[in-house]
Amino acid sequence: MRFTRYCLALVCIILLLGQEPALAEMALSNQVNHGFVADAVKNVSHSVVRIDTERLVEREQFDPTLLDPLLKDLLGEPSYGPEHERGQGSGVLIDTNGLVLTNAHVVEKVDDVLVTISNGYEIEGKVIGTDEITDLALVRLDGDLDLNPAPLGNSEALEVGDWAIALGTPYGLESTVTLGIISSLHRNINSLGFSDKRLDLIQTDAAINPGNSGGPLVNASGEVIGINTLVRSGPGAGLGFAIPINLAKRISAQLLDSGEVIHPYLGVQLVPLTARIAKEHNRDPNSIIQLPERSGALVQSVLSESPAAKAGMKRGDLVISAEEKEIFDPEALLQKVEQSEIGVPFGLSVLRNEHEIRLSIKPEPLPGFN
Repeated sequence: MRFTRYCLALVCIILLLGQEPALAEMALSNQVNHGFVADAVKNVSHSVVRIDTERLVEREQFDPTLLDPLLKDLLGEPSYGPEHERGQGSGVLIDTNGLVLTNAHVVEKVDDVLVTISNGYEIEGKVIGTDEITDLALVRLDGDLDLNPAPLGNSEALEVGDWAIALGTPYGLESTVTLGIISSLHRNINSLGFSDKRLDLIQTDAAINPGNSGGPLVNASGEVIGINTLVRSGPGAGLGFAIPINLAKRISAQLLDSGEVIHPYLGVQLVPLTARIAKEHNRDPNSIIQLPERSGALVQSVLSESPAAKAGMKRGDLVISAEEKEIFDPEALLQKVEQSEIGVPFGLSVLRNEHEIRLSIKPEPLPGFN
């Protein structure tokens, strides 16, 4: 009997000892290992806001006598006067004073702006300024609030293949996160059909949907590297684009300082020229002029009374350098023009009839946008 009790006690001890590794393994399995995306999102999600807008739009008037009598009986008399048009987008807090960076197309020409911050609190916002050329806008939140701005990164440090995380409120769904990579850098917006913009965009395959506009594009460290602006529909659908944060910081500083952004312009229409294109053109016996067989920005037309016209630039000139920097395409020239100052001489080298000519142009404010 005593031996039996001893054996039972020994078995119990063995069973208890055997359970300790299993219990330890269960405890470890309960410690969830979150990935870098979750850490990055935590770093910036508190600064992502939802923007609801409203404006009054005049409804088109029409002759009520043209309304079919049957429809009039069913629908009643048509109403007149302005109607409320509502919109929605995203934004990101960039400082503790309640400044929100978003897209210009989210808040332009609106009467009311309501911003919902991460804790669900709704705050009236005031549009400080918009810049249609770069599709950026700055909104200030009213009130004395304890706000946590997003950490801003360096878009010049990006490389193709880096992780990209898009945050925002697409379709009104709060705190939505999508993951992708940087697919391309310096994607010129003109190639996407927007001839009235000056932007080199970040291209990403992270999903950007309606309502994501104005929200941040974030790197793996949880730093804002871009402002989501558009997504391609139709052929090539699924490609998203963001404005580099370095450009957004510069534009937001100007909007904060003066409420507007003045863009220099020369007044020329440019097309890219390469040695191959020039050779094909020159082989044509019907060509009016011979083009220099090298790369550059070819002047297709010069606007009358523009700074370029005043400086003597002509159609057919090939711009090969600007401010001592070699120019290989129109995008490179536009970047140099954007960095120039209003009224300050801007040096260009052009090829005309196989001769290199130096021109000095004084940029003026881009008309129609300031």
